[in-house]
Amino acid sequence: MRTMTAAALALAAAALLACSRDDSSAKGGPGEKAGRQLDRALDKAGQAVEQAGRDMQKSSKGESSKEAK
Repeated sequence: MRTMTAAALALAAAALLACSRDDSSAKGGPGEKAGRQLDRALDKAGQAVEQAGRDMQKSSKGESSKEAK
């Protein structure tokens, strides 16, 4: 699980660096927009992976995710 999270973060960082511009007030071109979309998608994927890991740990202890919340 940590490997997937680390890979997602590394990919997000690479996308951010590849799409960075000196003029941060500009909305950016297609590459920057795609980079922002990629960042959002990877963030959501990372959160889903972390939640799945928590759910797996809870289920191994005999708890359901609805009971724990």
